[in-house]
Amino acid sequence: MELCSCCSGWSAMSSKREWKPLEDRSCTDIPWLLLFILFCIGMGFICGFSIATGAAARLVSGYDSYGNICGQKNTKLEAIPNSGMDHTQRKYVFFLDPCNLDLINRKIKSVALCVAACPRQELKTLSDVQKFAEMNGSALCSYNLKPSEYTTSSKSSVLCPKLPVPASAPIPFFHRCAPVNISCYAKFAEALITFVSDNSVLHRLISGVMTSKEIILGLCLLSLVLSMILMVIIRYISRVLVWILTILVILGSLGGTGVLWWLYAKQRRSPKETITPEQLQIAEDNLRALLIYAISATVFTVILFLIMLVMRKRVALTIALFHVAGKVFIHLPLLVFQPFWTFFALVLFWVYWIMTLLFLGTTGSPVQNEQGFVEFKISGPLQYMWWYHVVGLIWISEFILACQQMTVAGAVVTYYFTRDKRNLPFTPILASVNRLIRYHLGTVAKGSFIITLVKIPRMILMYIHSQLKGKENACARCVLKSCICCLWCLEKCLNYLNQNAYTATAINSTNFCTSAKDAFVILVENALRVATINTVGDFMLFLGKVLIVCSTGLAGIMLLNYQQDYTVWVLPLIIVCLFAFLVAHCFLSIYEMVVDVLFLCFAIDTKYNDGSPGREFYMDKVLMEFVENSRKAMKEAGKGGVADARELKPMASGASSA
Repeated sequence: MELCSCCSGWSAMSSKREWKPLEDRSCTDIPWLLLFILFCIGMGFICGFSIATGAAARLVSGYDSYGNICGQKNTKLEAIPNSGMDHTQRKYVFFLDPCNLDLINRKIKSVALCVAACPRQELKTLSDVQKFAEMNGSALCSYNLKPSEYTTSSKSSVLCPKLPVPASAPIPFFHRCAPVNISCYAKFAEALITFVSDNSVLHRLISGVMTSKEIILGLCLLSLVLSMILMVIIRYISRVLVWILTILVILGSLGGTGVLWWLYAKQRRSPKETITPEQLQIAEDNLRALLIYAISATVFTVILFLIMLVMRKRVALTIALFHVAGKVFIHLPLLVFQPFWTFFALVLFWVYWIMTLLFLGTTGSPVQNEQGFVEFKISGPLQYMWWYHVVGLIWISEFILACQQMTVAGAVVTYYFTRDKRNLPFTPILASVNRLIRYHLGTVAKGSFIITLVKIPRMILMYIHSQLKGKENACARCVLKSCICCLWCLEKCLNYLNQNAYTATAINSTNFCTSAKDAFVILVENALRVATINTVGDFMLFLGKVLIVCSTGLAGIMLLNYQQDYTVWVLPLIIVCLFAFLVAHCFLSIYEMVVDVLFLCFAIDTKYNDGSPGREFYMDKVLMEFVENSRKAMKEAGKGGVADARELKPMASGASSA
């Protein structure tokens, strides 16, 4: 049997032939590619349907509560008063009470009108509203009320906007008048952030974010720069990187914890007699936040030290593997930019998905609700299109992420199994993308669909749990959480298996199921080594993420603490740290992916090659040193013996027994 046929993996190879990966290429999982294409056509049909039914005009131009689209002439709707009006000169949607949000139905619970201009300044009285209408020709009260009657009519309190009318500006491209001050939506944020019980606290948090927005942006940029610098360091000083990270994390943890306790002690001793009550409240909020941060940092530092103490003897095992991964990044520098392309593709798709969802929200036939206003609803089977749209969000997002995994796997496999690195393609990343598009899109579609099948039930259970929060009994709550946890664990395991299956596909050009089976066999045969590498390697990369978060957070503490416009900076600091962790995770996950691909290539190489003439190893010499070092370390730790010999046996004798 041929090694690289679509229906068999490397396990079918004859021991009399030299194993030559990357030789044969054939399309894999073609039916799944066709299924994915048909699914994408369905997504396009939903978008086209929503645009063809007039949703695009209602979305972009907006419409009032009577079904009239702003900025154009409208046709009369049967039994709907104030419909069919000419709004050619009224191009903006204005809400009489823009801050009245319906959290259940996720919309503004207010009468909407088409107006000629948005009020750029706050209007405190009906006289101000009347003057604005007379000067700008923009009537902010109901169509049934003339501007001259604003101050005299008894219906003004119902037909005119709620006073004071906040200053607003039109949203670019969408012609809606939105309040300039986002604190208008504090109630909405309060409903989402359940731990905030005091509305004044929420207002101070929002004001802190607005006041510190320049610092937040600068710190987010700093985290991006630090992540790029760390990737460069990994490339050139991988041998000492582990020890540098360990020392820096120890110093950073001690330094950050010390600074937090110092700031807490300093603010606690600061005089409070000369400040206003509002400033006193802000100072007390910051003092409590500093105490919480200091205690959390202390606990985190202690736990981190204990973990590093336990794993100190295994740190050396990671150095050799990191060194080889560093060589990969030297030869394949475009790997560093892989997160950018993936993020860009995801953003483009998400923008398309959100726009289509907005189109769906405004499509359908006009229906009069209980208040006598017009809503657009889809009837019949088409009303379930948004379920299809949600499945598309998950599947296509997972497909894009899987394409990244396949691209990285293909490039690293090409590097590993090219003995003379001078014969590498000019751009292995682009060569990997070419192979992905020509041969393996079906495999990626199948792997991402399997993740989707697990993710959708978990999301449904999470939604049910959130809807029944406080209503279900303890037994039901325990069962729901257990199911969610099990599905989450299954999803993580499948993600790891998928990634290794993509590597096997990149090597042998086999279909997804065959590749997953072959990868699973290799991983089981080397279970102890997989556990060691994943534990130590992932921990080292986790230390890199901690270093970036600690550095960004420490810079944020210093900048926010000595800011002139001193406000509550609990939320800004949390935002900065979360963004820093996200950026660090995106970059270092590529490095983690490279390490995993290298290990699978290494395991396959040692299983089917023994270094004899005609069966030479493909691996780097440093990896052979890594094998010897890992074996010695496991024996010294008392984990050698018969069990260790059994675990290493397939690696040593696989070639003769194949």
